[in-house]
Amino acid sequence: MALEITDANFEELVLKSDKPVLVDFWAEWCGPCRMVGPVVEELAKEYDGKAIVGKVNVDHNPEISMKFGIRNIPALLFFKNGEIVDKQIGAVPKSVLAEKLSKQMA
Repeated sequence: MALEITDANFEELVLKSDKPVLVDFWAEWCGPCRMVGPVVEELAKEYDGKAIVGKVNVDHNPEISMKFGIRNIPALLFFKNGEIVDKQIGAVPKSVLAEKLSKQMA
């Protein structure tokens, strides 16, 4: 299951991770976010132990959202060694996200 990432645990779970991290910025009222949500959950299962997959509710965690300039959701950011290495804005097929995440493991 995708981790719930918050303003409080973001640094620990994302920036200090020794694995690649996929963070899904979403909100309950966002239609495309609800399409991406199940895909993110599937990736969390498939990459368990190899990558961190988490979700940030932008309504509940405005600090992180502002820090990374999130204006459109869903916004999926890929981190490696605490740095953003890739991103995807909007709903896309699972294959696109899986490819971007796999690339960070090479």
